[in-house]
Amino acid sequence: MTVPASTSAVRTAPPTAHPHRWRVLAVVLLAQALDLLDATVMNVAAPSVRAGLGGGAAMMQWLTAGYTLAFGVLLIIGGRLGDRWGRRRLFVLGAAGFTVASAVCAAAPSPIVLVAARVVQGALGALMIPQGFGVLTSVFDERERGRAFATFGPVMALAGVGGPVLAGGLIALDPVGLDWRLIFLINLPLGALAVAGALRWMPADPGDPLVRIDPPGALLVAAGSALVVHPLIQGREAGWPWWTFAEIAAGVAAFTAFGRRQRTSRSPVLVPSLLRKPAFVGGLAVTAAFFTGLGGLLLVLSLHLQLDLGRSAWGTALCLSPLAVGIGLASLFAPAASARLGRSLLHLGLGVEALGTLGLAAAAASGSPVPALSIPTLVVGLGVGLVSGTLVRSILAAAEPAETGSASGTLNALQQLSTALGVAVLGTVYFAAHDAGAPEAGADGLVIGALVVTATCLVGAGLVFLLPRTRDERPAPTP
Repeated sequence: MTVPASTSAVRTAPPTAHPHRWRVLAVVLLAQALDLLDATVMNVAAPSVRAGLGGGAAMMQWLTAGYTLAFGVLLIIGGRLGDRWGRRRLFVLGAAGFTVASAVCAAAPSPIVLVAARVVQGALGALMIPQGFGVLTSVFDERERGRAFATFGPVMALAGVGGPVLAGGLIALDPVGLDWRLIFLINLPLGALAVAGALRWMPADPGDPLVRIDPPGALLVAAGSALVVHPLIQGREAGWPWWTFAEIAAGVAAFTAFGRRQRTSRSPVLVPSLLRKPAFVGGLAVTAAFFTGLGGLLLVLSLHLQLDLGRSAWGTALCLSPLAVGIGLASLFAPAASARLGRSLLHLGLGVEALGTLGLAAAAASGSPVPALSIPTLVVGLGVGLVSGTLVRSILAAAEPAETGSASGTLNALQQLSTALGVAVLGTVYFAAHDAGAPEAGADGLVIGALVVTATCLVGAGLVFLLPRTRDERPAPTP
């Protein structure tokens, strides 16, 4: 989920709207759909990739974590790069590179090449996505901007659902005998359309040579993220040697150094004033807990359906569809409910998600048939739909106009990095149970994973108290 926001507090919308603004919106939405499709396809396609290329459990985790990790890290400075060298230029570069990386993924002869190409895909996606938001801010006037950004919700929901369903369908039908490789080849015509549309309709801008960028800050985030995620994925297969714990400690040190640098850098990645706002810091803490649990759950549930219950890729995609239905239904009511309930809606949503994950754990523990997983999966989706948009609005409401670009970029990056962390942690938990060898071991992997996600929901619900109450939530004064 990527938050629409301007990447610069200096440049403003022109007095008249751009004549091709709706076509520009279509191009940006296409790029957004490409990113979401490729971020989710591996939840269903990973077992098929392993069957075709080989590789172990860690490889299946890296197929998702490598993409989201690279996306989250480069997203931190992606918007600033567009401000510096021109948004259309960076959008075209990112879209073209993303398309080429997709072709490399499709032709990958080994797991190592595929994972490396996925990392490049994520990095170029992070270069492309923030430019689109900045361009939309410049081509739409204030009167139409809200309508334009409102289209992202349905498109993101459809793309998030469409990724697993499309992957499952293409693998099951295999119309040209390419198996999982076709899920990357379909990016080629879509990516070409995005590039051609951007060159045709997006307004060119020269960039601003006065915009400053903080490469050391971004490198510290990259090092910290990689040093934490890498041992969590590789440690189990390596037997948890000493270097895994040393890497995690080094990662924590890198994040600490990043926090210190933000207070002294002339062009900080994260505006220091935001760190002094409890609502913003608390919201980021809730975001980390929420997306860590959600990212890991999607992988573990998909693996359980395919590796333990023997469902095909297409059958797995259909089994995951209640999650999307729940998100879509809850998203319809969440905005109005948020205006009335404020942060209490976050408690409600996290509570509903926790009930759903407990239901998944109970169904797996009792050996219930696959259809029994549908109801708790739907409940999880309802909880996610209530939380996601409400959480974003609560966090960005704490930022001043000049802080919005930094706040949204930080929030988007944290979502991606938390997803990578969830894939690493819950994937490792699942495979530790699955590889135990007992007949019920696979079910135990889902049970433990679902209980871990329940715990992240409870932690997130506790952190919600750091967010301020809205006016409607505050108790009426006593007469």
